[in-house]
Amino acid sequence: TAQQWRSSALSALVCRKPAEKLLLTAELYNSVRTEPAPSGCFRAMLQEPVGLPGCPQKPQLLAHLDVQQQSIFTPRGLAALVHAVCHIEFNAINLALDAVWRFAAMPEQYYAQWIRIAAEEAHHFTLLVAHLKTLGYEYGDFPAHTGLWDMVERTKGDIVARMALVPRTLEARGLDATPPMQAKLRKVGTPQALRAVDILDIILRDEIGHVAVGNYWYRWLCERDGIDPISHFRTLCEQHSAPRARAPINQEARRLAGFTNEEICDLLLNS
Repeated sequence: TAQQWRSSALSALVCRKPAEKLLLTAELYNSVRTEPAPSGCFRAMLQEPVGLPGCPQKPQLLAHLDVQQQSIFTPRGLAALVHAVCHIEFNAINLALDAVWRFAAMPEQYYAQWIRIAAEEAHHFTLLVAHLKTLGYEYGDFPAHTGLWDMVERTKGDIVARMALVPRTLEARGLDATPPMQAKLRKVGTPQALRAVDILDIILRDEIGHVAVGNYWYRWLCERDGIDPISHFRTLCEQHSAPRARAPINQEARRLAGFTNEEICDLLLNS
């Protein structure tokens, strides 16, 4: 059963059409919820196909600094912001699916949790696409950047690095960035901007849980391998050129996601 989960996750990851990817992800999550849980670990490695992740022809992908910033006080600028978050959530579906298929020899709970995360990211993407349509745009109408997937690529050979640097670093930055983004949207004050605030509330709530899963498995792996999680995290950040957290740090959300006081103090010192 778990091997089927991993194979199905790879099929969804390869899929280039967003609507089809959403459907395959939903079917995978339903199978996890309805089928008996397998036992033990799953060691078989699947063959990596070319062309990961499966992405549509649009949006055009640019380097992070090449994506033009626009004022959210204009209708187009607001739509561009919603599109940027939409693209992050599309990438987040892919990274959750990748975490399922790529890493063998993990407990069943690991796969089930990442499949649930993929389904929740798909829900976020669906909400944002629907809101984008009310603003007169489709997903793909604005350029986007590859930042999140770049780190997925860099950590594909090391599950400890993946857990350390994708959910508990890059996704955790979303916990910090969301409240200031919501504050700006409230200043815009239009019904469309306030709807975006409501969607971000849902995303923030769920992302706390996603970061918590990354924290749990990072610590589980460190304990399994006899590694100090604090010092090893610093080493991994340096080794993979991970971006630093930016102030303000959302201490409450990070604590809910399982960060320790020592880790939060480290972030505050280095942000």
